[in-house]
Amino acid sequence: MSVDSDSVIGSIRSQFESSIYKTYSFRDETTLFVKKESFLKFCRSLKQDFKFTYVIDITAVDYLDIRVPRYEMVYLFHRFGDDYDENIRIRIKVELEDSDITIDSITPIWSGANWLEREVLDMFGIEFRGHPDPRRILMPEDYKPHPLRKDFDVRNRQPSKESFEKELKEGFE
Repeated sequence: MSVDSDSVIGSIRSQFESSIYKTYSFRDETTLFVKKESFLKFCRSLKQDFKFTYVIDITAVDYLDIRVPRYEMVYLFHRFGDDYDENIRIRIKVELEDSDITIDSITPIWSGANWLEREVLDMFGIEFRGHPDPRRILMPEDYKPHPLRKDFDVRNRQPSKESFEKELKEGFE
């Protein structure tokens, strides 16, 4: 029995009709905008009921001075089918207000999300509730700015200089 993308996406949309507020498709990849409040429940169902077993990527977008809400979380998931034609990719987006840039961690559902979420925390400052190890992964712990935010001043090198000099002086763990 063949499973096609349209039937799986249709089932997801009907099951989470109140949680999904926008949908679009481009080049056979569907994007669903999911409400932040129901995101974790949606993800559990995506893995358990719809067999999206692989998290491909997690990132964020900063729309400073372009639109509100400012931040958007972007998740890419993959469902492996028995046949090549049954492989399905889906993109989930969750908008975050500038006043509350936290979202539930999906690491308890997909362990592969661990370092991807830590990278988003490090680069954008978005916090993941329930994450098992919310430490910075790319920048030193005492480094205050978040380099992928649109308001990051690339000309102000003082925070970087201070942070890296401290690391060199104290040594690495």
